[in-house]
Amino acid sequence: MQFKQPLIALVLGLSAMAGWAQKGETVKIAWIDPLSGLMAPVGANQLKTYQYLADEYNKNNPAGVKFEIIGLDNKLSPAESLNQLKSAIDQGVRYISQGNGSSVAGALVDAVNKHNERNPGKEVIYLNHAAVDPDLTNSKCSYWHFRFDAHADMRMTALMTVLKTDKALQRVYLIGQDYSFGQSVLREARQLLAEWRPDIAVVGDELHPMGRVKDFLPYAQKIKSSGAQAVITGNWGNDLTLLVKAARDLGYEGIFYTFYGNALGAPAALGEAGVG
Repeated sequence: MQFKQPLIALVLGLSAMAGWAQKGETVKIAWIDPLSGLMAPVGANQLKTYQYLADEYNKNNPAGVKFEIIGLDNKLSPAESLNQLKSAIDQGVRYISQGNGSSVAGALVDAVNKHNERNPGKEVIYLNHAAVDPDLTNSKCSYWHFRFDAHADMRMTALMTVLKTDKALQRVYLIGQDYSFGQSVLREARQLLAEWRPDIAVVGDELHPMGRVKDFLPYAQKIKSSGAQAVITGNWGNDLTLLVKAARDLGYEGIFYTFYGNALGAPAALGEAGVG
């Protein structure tokens, strides 16, 4: 998991499911996220967390209900996620979980809505632990979709409450992943900067392919050459750790304002540069 809050939410979710399931029943949860590709380390860590919590809950469950986590690799692809959703439903799974990639989440929300409309009495519930595009709980809001995390606009507001107090900051660089979540992060950053710190100049504003860049050195060079004193990014997984590592290797001394600086691999990439 990226944060403690989704872990707590998962435990509460398991407790709620136990209340509805019958004694002796095994509740199957299909975990649909990447287990291959550049984002595989993030997915593997999350799957192990889910399995650990299910095992712990199974040891002492007054309701007599067991939980089984079924790991399904979606390769971070919306199309593959829909295939895995169908596979899970065919196995009798009624609960699915996903969080890495809001483009994937959007596809799953639509698919779950259609399935539930066509199959009354066999509804599927989608538990979202980390896909934080605001549209998922605004324009795409669904009764069958439960998100256990703050969305991107909330996170950006939190970052900006800190950034706006840095009166020495005059130049920032915006960089993000080129999909719905990354786009929403930069859009909200531009809007809040204009409202709260119109004196700050945005000296760079770009998107890059998600989960496909292996060398962030060219991006780090542009950041350093721009004279930016800080970087604002919603990057996660390898897209964050490789970006931070490239900037550090170049000797960039600016501040990184991030959503997932505590996530798998990021603290190691920051190293001593992240102290304080």
